[in-house]
Amino acid sequence: MTKTSMRAIDALEEAQRIAFAPFVFQAVVSLRKLGVFDFIFKHRRKGGVSIEDISNELGITDYGIGVLLEIAESSKIVCQNEAGNYELTTIGYYLNFNETVNVNVNFTNEVCYKGLFHLDEAITTGKPSGLKELGDWPTIYEGLSKLEPQQQKAWFDFDHHYSDDIFSDALTILFEKERKSIFDIGANTGKFTINCCKYNDQVKITMVDLPQQLNIAKKNVAQEGFEDRVTTHGIDWLSENPQLPKGADTYWLCQFLDCFSIAEIEKILRTCTESMNENSELIIIETYTDRQRFDNTKFILEATSLYFTALANGNSKMYKAEEVLGAAKVAGLSLKEDRALGEYHTMFTFSKS
Repeated sequence: MTKTSMRAIDALEEAQRIAFAPFVFQAVVSLRKLGVFDFIFKHRRKGGVSIEDISNELGITDYGIGVLLEIAESSKIVCQNEAGNYELTTIGYYLNFNETVNVNVNFTNEVCYKGLFHLDEAITTGKPSGLKELGDWPTIYEGLSKLEPQQQKAWFDFDHHYSDDIFSDALTILFEKERKSIFDIGANTGKFTINCCKYNDQVKITMVDLPQQLNIAKKNVAQEGFEDRVTTHGIDWLSENPQLPKGADTYWLCQFLDCFSIAEIEKILRTCTESMNENSELIIIETYTDRQRFDNTKFILEATSLYFTALANGNSKMYKAEEVLGAAKVAGLSLKEDRALGEYHTMFTFSKS
């Protein structure tokens, strides 16, 4: 790829914006939390609002509102009209009201921000060096149930936002065939398991995850009244020799493999292959960086890779499709079907080679 042609003055401006990007981000977080964006939007049809209007309404000094709006204006988040009053730009509107942006901002601020300071250490050591900002665990997955409520909410909101929208289509595809027994690998909070039980009243599901995570999932399943059809299997995929029981006709891995290195993915898939019979299917659903229609989605995934590096485990990322397909081949799986799913996802269906 050739270097992008850009005037020196424009390149310098972009470089300075990157240098001060954390300042802009925290200004946005403050403008959201303090209700400034909401107040400006509320008065959008009244010719905008002055700093004094905002200060009087929210009980914040003119100085405080002023420094936030100055950097927001320079960042094209707000603008001043001819009367000198402030209005939201389209960027400002999205920062306050777009669901995906909202999830990303909260995840970045509550979960990732402090930990990313240790990114260089994580890169050089291969360990999630930033995780110490959240707690003392080998990976973030052991600590999910122990995060502070605001952190936990931001983490699960982020995780579910990029998976929940595909459940309906995924279930329709999944149950085009008869499914008697499903292993929900990486069951998380049990959301997919619950949706499966609601969709099909005969299927039996085994949730597979870390024991501490399964405690949360089991409670959620019990609250929905499906405990008679759902069992659990605790497993640590990073242990030397993880084992799965045999007997499932379907192995479901949705947004799970991006939590592991390629070598670990190969081990996981080999373990699944050893458990599968000749008629079993293994289904992988992921958001691959090389299968995104829009550049902004690719950008989100590549940024998320740095979360995995600095905080989650130190050695995983959002992968290209070919990387996961290569690991599946090494593990003894044959690709049967490759189809797009929703806005971001790809669904691979494998059989045992």
